[in-house]
Amino acid sequence: MTRCVTVSVGSGSQSGRVPPLTVGAVAIALAAVSSSAPLIVFAAAPALAIGFWRNALAAGALAPFALGRRRSELVVLTRRREGLFCGLAGVALAGHFATWVPAAKLTTVAAATALGATQPVWQGLIAFGQGRRPSALTWCGIAVAVAGAVLATGADLGQADPGAVIGDVLAVAGGMAAAVYTALGERVRVTTSTTAYTTVCYTVCAAVLGIACLVGGVPVVGFAATTWLAILGLTVGAQLLGHSMFTFSLRRIPATTVSILLLLEVPGAALIAWLWLGQAPRPASVPGLVLLVAGVAVVVLGGARRVARRSPDPAADIGATL
Repeated sequence: MTRCVTVSVGSGSQSGRVPPLTVGAVAIALAAVSSSAPLIVFAAAPALAIGFWRNALAAGALAPFALGRRRSELVVLTRRREGLFCGLAGVALAGHFATWVPAAKLTTVAAATALGATQPVWQGLIAFGQGRRPSALTWCGIAVAVAGAVLATGADLGQADPGAVIGDVLAVAGGMAAAVYTALGERVRVTTSTTAYTTVCYTVCAAVLGIACLVGGVPVVGFAATTWLAILGLTVGAQLLGHSMFTFSLRRIPATTVSILLLLEVPGAALIAWLWLGQAPRPASVPGLVLLVAGVAVVVLGGARRVARRSPDPAADIGATL
């Protein structure tokens, strides 16, 4: 999962027509992020190790560009408060991986993806804690999403495997950590480039997870070739390709639309898990998961409407899940 950045709400294509190239980019991005949870389940490696390598490889891929084009910016970050926020964002991102990746292995792919997608709900509550008043529509969406999460988790309480409930709780915690990551990123991205920000975040995240693996005695090597391919797929797909394609699509599609489209990751991941891994969502949890996704969609729409009313400039920044 973990596709959290700050984006802008724009008007999208002025003609109302979306170019085929943009449609293709969105389709590729959705396929990339939807493959995340199934690949995690497929990879025969500890969850913390998967999170470590996913970020370490992504940081390694970005480092040459950051050092080549953003070297002076990286140096400045070490002397400014923004650098501290970048580091804290990396720690929050590590918290997301340390909770959501194990969740994908403990509960179903559908439940882990849907409960992790509650990030906008926690983002709204963080905004409320910062003194900003969410709209009535946002509060309504939060209530619906929470009700759906309770129903979905309650359905897992009746399962013989207690790990499913633990996985549900970890997935929600992963969504919370992602919201903290995005909230910190909003403060930094005003003055920091995407390349510098993501390079620092991924590096710090990999370092935190690497230390956790070392302290906990979690192996990070010695995996089968298929597992390394799955980890590489996670890095290239959800971590790098999905982010890039959604960023490209923002040139033609409003951020609110992109945020809603991202919710298609839930059925997309469930479909991949069913066809590839033979894992179908638990029937009793489906109504709750549908309600949860609907609630998150309402939260996104409520936040976008509030930004539109507050700012005469339609390019006002909001937190969105990419």
